[in-house]
Amino acid sequence: MIEARHLRVLRAVAATGSFSAAARELGCTQPAVSQQMKALESSAGTPLLIRTGREMRLTQAGEVLVRHAAGILAGLTAAEEEVAAIAGLRAGRVRLVSFPSGSSTLVPTALAALRAAHPGTRVSLVEAEPPRSVEMLREGDCDIALAFRYGAGQAPGEWDDLVVRPLLTDRLVGLVPEAHPLAGAGSVGIAELAGDSWIAGCPRCRRQLVDVCEEAGFAPRIDFATDDYPAVVGLVGAGLGVAVLPELAIESVRPKGARTVAVEPAVEREIVALTLPDLAQVPAVAATLDELTRAATRP
Repeated sequence: MIEARHLRVLRAVAATGSFSAAARELGCTQPAVSQQMKALESSAGTPLLIRTGREMRLTQAGEVLVRHAAGILAGLTAAEEEVAAIAGLRAGRVRLVSFPSGSSTLVPTALAALRAAHPGTRVSLVEAEPPRSVEMLREGDCDIALAFRYGAGQAPGEWDDLVVRPLLTDRLVGLVPEAHPLAGAGSVGIAELAGDSWIAGCPRCRRQLVDVCEEAGFAPRIDFATDDYPAVVGLVGAGLGVAVLPELAIESVRPKGARTVAVEPAVEREIVALTLPDLAQVPAVAATLDELTRAATRP
């Protein structure tokens, strides 16, 4: 295998015409130059220099290597500089996937702080709910997945192959129309809403809703289902049903025509940022995880 350091020596020998002059230019000893040239000729499998007295001239193979060496070394230098920029957070790219309520609350704060601290780092954002977002991470389609899971619905070992950065615990709250009899209540038992129509959210949230209601002794009558939290709020505000939504979702939507109430028993979901172990060592990814953590802890 031809090594870049050997190509640098060959170029110096070709430019100066001798081992001693090349050694002075490179800041090393003449024996070191001679040794590296022997290693390069061994790798090439053919002589690269013709020694005539004190002068050196290139063989045809040597001329070929010198001609290509400029491009090879320039490309290597450019690559080294680019890698150094990424390592030093002067450049870099992070592909982030998030569920909608995370995109509208945690992500803007985190990315604004990241841009202020490291303006050369670029972050792209797409939306997907778990488990699809986690699949995207494992398939190499993103670098960080913002995800959530409910304690009761957690599969054993679900994220054992991933780096899990806990962000916050998000409690679900009830959402009822302003004219609902329980709109002014401090808290309600979920069984008190058994006779209402329900608006359900994403598939994972929908399953959690059904599980909680069944534990309370009833099956919810789900008349509407949508992944769009503003649509859920709008349907509740229009008096078409009740819902339970994560507090993060309420933060990002003004519940016009609807009231929030605490729901008992308490239902919580764990909000986390996920990445792969190797990706966690990439400076831009690590910095993004840090900013997501800070965004989650800010009041």
